[in-house]
Amino acid sequence: MKANRREWMTGVAALAICAVPFKAFAVVAPKLPIRARPLPLTDVRLTPSDYATAVEVNVDYLLSLSPDRFLHNFRKYAGLEPKAPIYGGWESDTIAGHSLGHYMTALVLAWQQTGHAECRRRADYIVEELALCQAQRSDGYIGALGRKTKDGKIVDGEEVFQEVRKGVIRSGGFDLNGSWSPLYTVHKIFAGLLDIHGGWGNDRALKVLTAFAAYFENVFAALDDAQMEELLHCEYGGLNESYAELYARTGDMRWLKVAERIYDHRVLDPLEAQEDKLANFHANTQVPKLIGLGRIHELTGQDAPGRAARFFWERVTKHHSYVIGGNADREYFFAPDKIAEHITESTCEHCNTYNMLKLTRQLFSWQPDGALFDYYERAHLNHVMSAQNPATGGFTYMTPMMSGTARGYSQPGEEAFWCCVGSGMESHAKHGDSIYWEGDDTLFVNLYIPSRAQWKAKGVALTLATEYPFRSDIALTLDAVKHGRFALALRIPGWAGNRAAIRVNGAPVPSTPVNGYAVIERRWKQGDVVSIDMPLELRLENAQGSQDVVSVMHGPMVMAADLGPVEMEWEGVEPAMVGENPLKAFSAIVSDRPRFQTSGVMRPDDLMFVPFYSQYDRRNAVYFKRFTESGWKQEEAAFLAEQARQKDIAARSIDVMHLGEMQPERDHNLTSEISYPAAYRGRNGRDARSGGFFEFAMKVKPGPLVLQTSYWGSERSRVFDILVDGQKIATQRLNADRPGKFFDVDYPLPEALTRGKSSVQVRFEPHDRSSAGPVFGVRLFTAKANDSQ
Repeated sequence: MKANRREWMTGVAALAICAVPFKAFAVVAPKLPIRARPLPLTDVRLTPSDYATAVEVNVDYLLSLSPDRFLHNFRKYAGLEPKAPIYGGWESDTIAGHSLGHYMTALVLAWQQTGHAECRRRADYIVEELALCQAQRSDGYIGALGRKTKDGKIVDGEEVFQEVRKGVIRSGGFDLNGSWSPLYTVHKIFAGLLDIHGGWGNDRALKVLTAFAAYFENVFAALDDAQMEELLHCEYGGLNESYAELYARTGDMRWLKVAERIYDHRVLDPLEAQEDKLANFHANTQVPKLIGLGRIHELTGQDAPGRAARFFWERVTKHHSYVIGGNADREYFFAPDKIAEHITESTCEHCNTYNMLKLTRQLFSWQPDGALFDYYERAHLNHVMSAQNPATGGFTYMTPMMSGTARGYSQPGEEAFWCCVGSGMESHAKHGDSIYWEGDDTLFVNLYIPSRAQWKAKGVALTLATEYPFRSDIALTLDAVKHGRFALALRIPGWAGNRAAIRVNGAPVPSTPVNGYAVIERRWKQGDVVSIDMPLELRLENAQGSQDVVSVMHGPMVMAADLGPVEMEWEGVEPAMVGENPLKAFSAIVSDRPRFQTSGVMRPDDLMFVPFYSQYDRRNAVYFKRFTESGWKQEEAAFLAEQARQKDIAARSIDVMHLGEMQPERDHNLTSEISYPAAYRGRNGRDARSGGFFEFAMKVKPGPLVLQTSYWGSERSRVFDILVDGQKIATQRLNADRPGKFFDVDYPLPEALTRGKSSVQVRFEPHDRSSAGPVFGVRLFTAKANDSQ
């Protein structure tokens, strides 16, 4: 039903208020609807392409998994006999259960995308099992998550919430009373139940969720505001969104009240005030909070939550994102416009982009704008599509931007079940969910992915055929038309400018872009063909905040320099680009996909450039420091020396510990007392206060070794001991004697300390009434032959 003029003007006024701070969002012109919604995924079918292959591979992976293994702890903790052994990896840790939530959602999406009946059957089966577990417990709670006791055993994690209800809250950011981010896991189950209910009207799912939500409503009601804030400093996923959605499904205001109370003031207040204070916050912890605020904005009309969501999207995409659309270094945001300083091996966690694309869809539904889908296309093509290996069905955790670094994919037999395995299950079940959107009498085409679709509101069937982004031509054929007059809004990417050529039945169609769209309104008939020719050309793109570091783009696609197979260690120097107009030295190679050979422009050697996302089993380079010919001569020696120094340290490194960061600390089995994560000048670390310590395992190998630690040079006076396997190797004193910089200290290790061992325990222990650290990283590497011991 069309909005009347008063509704239209009210909507534009509200959106204009929200849009004032954001130059990337133009005020919607009357030619476009003021709201949009995606065509149902059940009405979109993918035709052969890499996207369709990704869905097929993912469905096979989903069906290879066992619901009963995911349900092991749910049944065990409810007093029922498990039907199958528990999975390993994260599912055998205290975060158990998060994967089932992702799996539930992925099954729904896979059924909607493909119609595969087994996916729906499994989802319904899981709901029945959860209902049984809930009935057995009788208090509304269901859960597989655990809590670790002092003797290292994992027990039913409901104890955590019993303690929280009493005001006992102990958290270091990701640990809550001995459990790993338990509310994050709770949110995944909430989301899975909501998706099964919404997928095909499974009312049992909503009943289970309502009782589960009531359990946590009571937990939160026992806390005062200060306690609630302390609780929310531990990762809670998008729990606010789930409660808001439960309100939308039921109309019960109690759930909206809970949603609004799940609000982390420390993070969200600055965003509502339009302030970017994201540096040193764990990135994926924050994105779902903003999606939740966006849902609250949709349901209540409150301005501040919507402004915060828009501001966050604008800052992250324009000032905190890598060229592939991902963000964060070692899972954390850093200062804005500092991408060039964070091109590391631990960039672009997949979960971050999975959530940023959800936020992008949400914002688009409020106010259609092509700029939103310019970002969506970039991140979807270059990051999400790179995060699944179609040969194995495995997923990446990080997608490294550092030259020569191999991607690490999960192997189905290893049962890793990282968070990014869960978000990967979802992402590759739904590649058709954002291609087509409808609003009033307008059909938006946002992504050029080969597919067929039904626009049932207008009785339209259509086919999109293309090899884009490998080829420039796109054809949209109307296979059936019932209601003939409507508008097609075709997204013209910002990089294409006004150079895209559009034809209807072979005749050129003049078009004035509106908010990034070429809008064609006419009376359509069956058999009409709309063709688009995109100007796919090479261009250089600067890293955010730097004119000296560039990437190579071809249309929407990031191009990478191929550095060889993963099986071969890469020992080269990080490639640089030299010349006033380097793209003139790129020559196209005849291929089914874009490939370019350089000549005389790369240092130290010329390279082949290929699509980044498809480098599943290849090493590559994405970012290049750029020099003029004269500048290169001046900088070459220093540049190569620094690269060689870094390469030497990396080559000699046995193990690296990134302190203050969730996954590295878990990987190294960190234990601590009176110890806290620290963040300063864009680097994360950890300290320990008087009476405390922090300790972790590091790998070793035979021969002389050096332990290197990093400190900030302007610390107040403090003194602490460093021990290896209980033996003190140094007493370190820190003073403000190296102002304004980080510095490293090397501690040679006696060979007797590591002889015959594969690992050692490294411990930092403060002296009485002092502190240890903060320590901003620890590295263990082999000593050079001339290093003294």
